[in-house]
Amino acid sequence: MSRLPTERRRTEGRNPASRHLDRLSSRAILRLMNREDRKVAVAVGREIPQIARAVDAIVRNIQKGGRLFYVGAGTSGRLAVLDAAECPPTFGVSGKLLQALIAGGRRAVTGAVEGAEDSAANGARDLRSKKLARKDVVVGIAASGTTPYVVGALEFARKRGARTVAVIANRKSPIARLADIVIAPEAGPEVIAGSTRLKAGTSQKLVLNMLSTAAMVRLGHVYENLMIDVAQTNQKLRDRGLRILVEASGKDVSASEHALRQSGHNLRVALVMLKRGLDAKAARERLASTKGNLRRALGE
Repeated sequence: MSRLPTERRRTEGRNPASRHLDRLSSRAILRLMNREDRKVAVAVGREIPQIARAVDAIVRNIQKGGRLFYVGAGTSGRLAVLDAAECPPTFGVSGKLLQALIAGGRRAVTGAVEGAEDSAANGARDLRSKKLARKDVVVGIAASGTTPYVVGALEFARKRGARTVAVIANRKSPIARLADIVIAPEAGPEVIAGSTRLKAGTSQKLVLNMLSTAAMVRLGHVYENLMIDVAQTNQKLRDRGLRILVEASGKDVSASEHALRQSGHNLRVALVMLKRGLDAKAARERLASTKGNLRRALGE
């Protein structure tokens, strides 16, 4: 007898609290959803030890020259694409450092690609096309923990010797057995049975936020709690960069604007200039001497 129905029970079971959902008023539906959503942060909180292990693994491997890959299908894949897309502008990193693979490719980001998630071979193929290496980390994301596309990707990653992480809602699942680190927030059945874009999706978004944000902080792409490497690609972001520099340096707007111009709008260089009283050339040399470690360049 197949184990698939049993493995899926947790993500596709019926929630007793919402059994009469279609009889409720709008306000009652929203209150019910809000009560259920409160369970998500608690469930994610229980997984912090495992999330921390994953962050440490990601940091270690990126420091060795590795990359971080998210792999998912449907809602899980779209959340992966969103998190990966937001890291380059937020942290000033290359788009190749954190990449997301979604079953069905680009078309699946905005619409359903029927059957795409059912191919384990495609999961392996898509990772193979990225020339996956031992120093890379692969995070498989699937609420059920059974998605063939993700299973295939993780099996391939293990063969290549890459570090594997699972972000799932069912700890006893095929994907969990393929991962070195298992992150499995369990917030109970959905308000609409099987609609894992709800609580399961919210838990995945929270976990991915934690993985990427904590890793980028540990890798030095944040100073204090400021986006010191923010990409200044439009006027709004240039204004944000100026505000960040004023906050970080404690200098006034005029001095900060001057430092930004002299540094070629490099926030790191400008901050070293302002805090250490250096010109742009000396600030760059100081950063180079610390291999880009901003705290050490500042003598902090």
